[in-house]
Amino acid sequence: MEEAERFPRLVSLACHDLRTPLATIYGFARTLTRSGDYDERTMRFLGMIEAAAEQMTEQLDDLGVAARIKGGRFDPLIREADTLDLARSEDARVETVGSGEQVETDAEAVQGALSALAIAAIRHGPVERVTWTVDGRSLTLAPVTDAAAPVVLGEQIRDLGALVARLVVEALDGSVALDGGSLRVVL
Repeated sequence: MEEAERFPRLVSLACHDLRTPLATIYGFARTLTRSGDYDERTMRFLGMIEAAAEQMTEQLDDLGVAARIKGGRFDPLIREADTLDLARSEDARVETVGSGEQVETDAEAVQGALSALAIAAIRHGPVERVTWTVDGRSLTLAPVTDAAAPVVLGEQIRDLGALVARLVVEALDGSVALDGGSLRVVL
C-alpha cells in the first residue's frame, strides 16, 4: 500500500477507535444528567460535557468522511432531494429563500456540507446571519466577508467543517466558488 493510501486509512482507523472512549464519556454524562440528583452548577457542567462529546462526534464524522474521500473509498448514499430542502438549516442564523430543484445526491452529506459552509461564514465573518438563495441547482450564500472567504473556500485551514464540505460537494461532482461577496455552490 502506497503512503498516499496509508494516511487516509490511518485517519479512518483513528476516527473509528476514538468513538468507543467518546461514547463512554457521553454515556456516563447522559446517565448522570438524567438522574438529576445534582446541584445546578454540576448539572450545567454535565450538560457541557454532553455537548462537547456531541460536537466531537460530529468532528470525527467529518474527519472520517474526508479520509474516505481522500482515500477513494467514499460511497455516497444517492437519493432524490430538493435543493431548497438541502439548504435549510436548524440554525436560526441561517435563512433559506428561493426555489429548489430535485437532484440525485447524497442528501445527508450535502445538507451537512451546506450547513457547515454557512456556519463557517458566520463564525469567520464574523456576521450575525447568512442567507442561502436557491435557484435550482445553484445555491448562493451571502454575505461571505473578505475575512471568511479563504476559510469557507478551504484556502486557509481554520475550519474542519468547511474543508470537509468542499470535499463532499466536489466528490459529488458539484462546485464551490467565491462570487464577489458570496459563495456559489452548484450541485
